[in-house]
Amino acid sequence: QVQLVESGGGLVQPGGSLRLSCAASVRLFNSYGTGWYRQAPGKQRELVAGITSGGRTNYADSVKGRFTISRDNVKKTVYLQMNSLKSEDTAVYYCNVERAGSEYWGQGTQVTVSS
Repeated sequence: QVQLVESGGGLVQPGGSLRLSCAASVRLFNSYGTGWYRQAPGKQRELVAGITSGGRTNYADSVKGRFTISRDNVKKTVYLQMNSLKSEDTAVYYCNVERAGSEYWGQGTQVTVSS
């Protein structure tokens, strides 16, 4: 059974930083594409950043230059470094892994940006 466990969320002031982690219990993690999504109250879930099995990255326009996604295939973990956080980044952040049409989601971690 695949499990994704996110950590690193919390309350941070505008302009601050957080680093999210997602540890995956999945075989052949290095063959999965991975990504971070977020869902704010009253809004649809949206892709924040993704990284392919080959290491290619993509970002939502709203986070380009502020967020960085990375992965450690040995630790089976994907990270999201979030800098220069804004109030509009407040959301529940979800980790996702996908391969050949099968995808799995974490339980989500709350990120709140507020003074």
